[in-house]
Amino acid sequence: MPVLTRLIPSPLVVDIRPGALDDLGCVLADERISQSGRLAVAVSGGSGTGLRERLSPSLPGATWYEVGGGTLDDAVRLAGAIKAGHYDAVVGLGGGKIIDCAKFAAARVGLPLVAVPTNLAHDGLCSPVATLDNDAGRGSYGVPNPIAVVIDLDIIRDAPVRYVRAGIGDAVSNVSAVADWELACRVKGERIDGLAAAMARQAGESVLRHPGGIGDNDFLQVLAEALVLSGIAMSVSGDSRPSSGACHEINHAFDLLFPKRAAAHGEQCGLGAAFAMYLRGAHEESVYMAEVLRRHGLPVLPQEIGFTTEEFVRAVEFAPETRPGRYTILEHLDLKTEQIKDVYADYVKAIGS
Repeated sequence: MPVLTRLIPSPLVVDIRPGALDDLGCVLADERISQSGRLAVAVSGGSGTGLRERLSPSLPGATWYEVGGGTLDDAVRLAGAIKAGHYDAVVGLGGGKIIDCAKFAAARVGLPLVAVPTNLAHDGLCSPVATLDNDAGRGSYGVPNPIAVVIDLDIIRDAPVRYVRAGIGDAVSNVSAVADWELACRVKGERIDGLAAAMARQAGESVLRHPGGIGDNDFLQVLAEALVLSGIAMSVSGDSRPSSGACHEINHAFDLLFPKRAAAHGEQCGLGAAFAMYLRGAHEESVYMAEVLRRHGLPVLPQEIGFTTEEFVRAVEFAPETRPGRYTILEHLDLKTEQIKDVYADYVKAIGS
């Protein structure tokens, strides 16, 4: 008999709503993730201090660990500290660096990870990847999906608005990433996972087409759900393909070529996605994407994040080298410097400067 279903790696709990943080202990107990309350909670030394004071009374069995940054060494030290205790789960409470350190540490000691992001800067909050700085630059490490994701929209609203904007750019870029995956399927015969592609595309489209803004709870709910779905889509496919195409190659190129000047991940991915859509001939979609990004205060031109046209052209030309073996519209067209300049000039005219 053929296998008619498949198991999807996904969190046991996804709790996205205002006030969710105050119910963290009860949620984990009710779902049998930690009925004893023995939790290792990783927080930052800055904003994490206030959250620790707020949550400590409701998490009396928790041990709090201050994480210095987002490096591999930080994650290894956290794992070593946690290993000495007897915990039910690890909680990553904070931004992307804290959660990635907690992801890696939890995987290293064999404990489930509860992700409690305090901003929506990117889709790493529910992905099977921990991105950590190391001696060679920055590495991506495979880890299990979080067993639970708890997102308090009140906390998200209090975070700097640039983090929400970055998350919008990362989510919207899914539309371009899936188009690249489909291109690789048509041209190179690369296998495409239809379920993962559908999840990633719908996540991106839900944010792209939503009429609300950053200050609306409804919009923040949709954005948070989209970022969670993006992470699950990566788990379903087994790699980052559903959410990473030419848009992310351009982002990585900025990071590698201009490490001290690079903008937020989501800002660069949104810009890269709008340009990649134009490259593949989807001019109307590119213009619409640029309009939406602008409405939310995101950059659609390199000058808006401090780069010249020449630097952007250099980044686009270098971008394929950041992900050897990945086939996107950049590899397909294989444009040289002058060709990229010409297409970029057309892109600027199309979206309006």
